[in-house]
Amino acid sequence: MSQKVALVTGSSRGVGKAIALRLAEQGYDIVVNYARSKKAALETVEAIEKLGKKAMLVRANVGDVEKIKGMFAEITEEFGRLDVFISNAASGVLRPAMELEESHWDWTMNINSKALLFCAQEAAKLMDKGGKIVSISSLGSIRYLDNYTTVGVSKAAVEALTRYLAVELSPKNIVVNAVSGGAIDTEALKHFPNREELLEDARKNTPAGRMVEIEDLVNSVLFLVSDQASMIRGQTIIVDGGRSLLV
Repeated sequence: MSQKVALVTGSSRGVGKAIALRLAEQGYDIVVNYARSKKAALETVEAIEKLGKKAMLVRANVGDVEKIKGMFAEITEEFGRLDVFISNAASGVLRPAMELEESHWDWTMNINSKALLFCAQEAAKLMDKGGKIVSISSLGSIRYLDNYTTVGVSKAAVEALTRYLAVELSPKNIVVNAVSGGAIDTEALKHFPNREELLEDARKNTPAGRMVEIEDLVNSVLFLVSDQASMIRGQTIIVDGGRSLLV
């Protein structure tokens, strides 16, 4: 019961998988959450177990509150505690604002924004001795990106919710923050109709001289869940090599 436990939603691949593996390296048992690709999720589980840590696999669409409650019931039964919750799972319909339908809006907002609120409610119940919550955002929350309306607005909501949760959960010694990343060449980016344009912009116009990589984002998440960051609360840390500082 003294073993620390972390939940990473959407941890079958990409940034979520990388975060899960780094947390396992730091000594956490991991709850691997996925919605679609069981094969990829099992690969994450296998990689965690090779590191000598326990991995629990839970399929749940975090856009559905009942599925969220079911997932946390499984976590409660298996571990009886939670120390870290990383709200990473994301989805979205990539279309101009004038082409969006109600179903596109609801789908994106449910998975990207509503999930953080209702997962945080359940996570807080398992963080009796305090804990850390980190949500993953993106630059589309604060600046215009083509075809990014639903995702950008949902991520802006994530950042606002991060501030509210940080205040209300502080009495329970639960630290809440967000990490916002610049363009990263992940599988998720393949769904962007302007993918090559985004990547070229990141290569040419990032003051740091290179694109942001997955590990850059993971490093910031690991810092925020460490004790060194305990007085950082309700903040969104932008990890973009300075790209958002330029027009």
